[in-house]
Amino acid sequence: MREFEDSTLWRVSAYERMRLERASTAFAQLGENTVLPTTLVADLRHLEARRESSDVLEVLAACMRHRQSALLCLRYEDLVWPVTVFPAEGLYHSPRDLARAKPESLQQAAVLSCDAPGLRPPGHWMHERIGRVDHYRPLKPLLWNLALLGPRPELLNEIGGPAAYRALLSKENRPSTPGAIGAAAERLRSESASLREIGRWPGMSAERAARLLNALYLAGGLMVMRTHPAARPESDLLSRLLRFGKPRR
Repeated sequence: MREFEDSTLWRVSAYERMRLERASTAFAQLGENTVLPTTLVADLRHLEARRESSDVLEVLAACMRHRQSALLCLRYEDLVWPVTVFPAEGLYHSPRDLARAKPESLQQAAVLSCDAPGLRPPGHWMHERIGRVDHYRPLKPLLWNLALLGPRPELLNEIGGPAAYRALLSKENRPSTPGAIGAAAERLRSESASLREIGRWPGMSAERAARLLNALYLAGGLMVMRTHPAARPESDLLSRLLRFGKPRR
C-alpha cells in the first residue's frame, strides 16, 4: 500500500479511502496512540454540536485558544491539504504554502479532520518526528489570509455578541493589508468600536469588519471589551441619550 507523503497533496477520494482503511487520518503516521488534549477536544465537540466542525476558522481558533498543536486535513479544491499547526511556536507545517493559495479556492476550504500531530516543531528533542525544514512556515500570514479571504464571513463565536474591540497589533507586527481594511486596523489602535461602528467606516462593511476582527483575534492582537459603552446595543444607547437629554421639570 502506498504511503501518504508530506511532500505531495492527495485527492479527496484517495484520502477518504485510505482513512476508512486505517480508521484514522492517513497523514498522521504516528508510532504510538496519541490524542488531542481534552480541553481542545471539548471545543471541537461543541463545534460538532453546532455543525461547525468543518469550519476552518473556528477549528483554528480553538487550537490558538488552547495553544495546542494539531494536524488539520483541509479540503482545498479537490485536494487534501495536510496542515500541522504549532500555535506556541507560531509555525505551521505544510507541503505547500497555504498563505499563497488562490482566494477563490480559500473561500471553499473546509476541515476534513482534526487529529493529534504526527510531526514536531523544529528544535524538539524528538528530532525523528521533525519534518522537512523548508515545509515549516510562519503561522500568522496563514491565519490572516484565511480570516480575510476564507469561507467564514461572520464573527467567530468566541468574540461575537455585544462587545467593543481594540487592535493591539501595530502595522509593523501584522501582515500587510492595504486599503480600507488596513486603515480600519490602524484606526482600531487608537479607538474602540463595536462591529456595527467599524462596518460604517469608510470602505468597510459588516462582513469586512467581521473578517478584520477575526484576523486580529487569531493573530493575538485583539482586545474584546464586554462592558465598554460602545458594546451596548444602539437601541439601548439611543434610549439612554433620549432619557438624559430630556429637560428636567
